[in-house]
Amino acid sequence: MELEFSGEIIWWRGPSPFHFVPVPDEESAQIEAAKGLVTYGWGVIPVTARVGRTEFTTSLFPKDGRFLVPLKDRVRRAEALELGDVVELRLTIDV
Repeated sequence: MELEFSGEIIWWRGPSPFHFVPVPDEESAQIEAAKGLVTYGWGVIPVTARVGRTEFTTSLFPKDGRFLVPLKDRVRRAEALELGDVVELRLTIDV
């Protein structure tokens, strides 16, 4: 499954502070439909993501009926991204 979308970088304090990009509702619904085939527990879903020229592996986190894409520090530095920037993301989920 491949998804492309844009979203604003947010910061979530949570138990481990991190920068995330929320997955839009339509794409979150598609992921939710495939979740049973791809999750490795707690609703967390492994993905390969691409922002700009930077590809990385991470896991989507469920939050309030949607999913959040964590943006690692090395990704934000490589792409010169900051809180509030709108980014284009491509997610690949092995189903």
